[in-house]
Amino acid sequence: MGASNGQLAGSRQVEYDDRAIRFLAVLWGEGYLSPGGSEEVDRVLAGVSLAGRKVLDIGCGAGGVTLHLLEAHGAAEVTGLDVEAPVIAEAQRRAAARGVSARTRFVEAEPGPLPFEDAAFDAVFSKDALLHVADKEALFAEVFRVLQPGGVFSASDWLIGHDGPPSPAMAAYITAEGLSFSMASPARYRRAMQAAGFTGIELIDRNPWYREQAAAELARLQGPLYAEAAKAVGAAYVDKNIATWQAMQKVLDSGEHRPTHLRARKPGR
Repeated sequence: MGASNGQLAGSRQVEYDDRAIRFLAVLWGEGYLSPGGSEEVDRVLAGVSLAGRKVLDIGCGAGGVTLHLLEAHGAAEVTGLDVEAPVIAEAQRRAAARGVSARTRFVEAEPGPLPFEDAAFDAVFSKDALLHVADKEALFAEVFRVLQPGGVFSASDWLIGHDGPPSPAMAAYITAEGLSFSMASPARYRRAMQAAGFTGIELIDRNPWYREQAAAELARLQGPLYAEAAKAVGAAYVDKNIATWQAMQKVLDSGEHRPTHLRARKPGR
């Protein structure tokens, strides 16, 4: 499963409902809807300071990342954006429980232009959520627009290794996920960021890391975590996700599935 920016609640099928949140909390930690937990967030942000900055977290999901940016990275204020009501409600609950509601804002919005003013943020972060957005060019133009001059974009996302149609194995994996994946190649991401006006663009391949991580996740689901996960969401749901992880492992091993860190800067001060 990717991260949290799924389909619009109310008008479309919810992709990350309460059961998905509970399942992924067992696997990835409370509040996290993408792999690696806080440690991978820290790696995405290696060398980037958020201290005292206003940050936008695109695809904030259940709020685990948003709160980590605030508490561990010293952001002054973090706005979490997602298109699904269940995860926004969970993120708001978690912020209130931690006593940081005054420094967080969670916005539910339809897919499309970001609902923020120009130059509203010092930094934009995203954790494995951009793959749900089909128009990468429009996406990065919007990210560029809401950044202050000199602002930084730092993210990770799930990419595909080429610009052509997915292989049968990748198509089978996407079908197994049942999520609105719109994966694109590293080359397309780079072109989209360049066209938006970003400089200092970096793409760091994380396939070797997640190949091992996903294999370990699968082993845990089939072994020590099975009973805990089944108690949280039911055995049938866990079995379905074990089949999904098996399909994902094939495209990680082939190199077609390419988790990637992304880094760029908006020119300016």
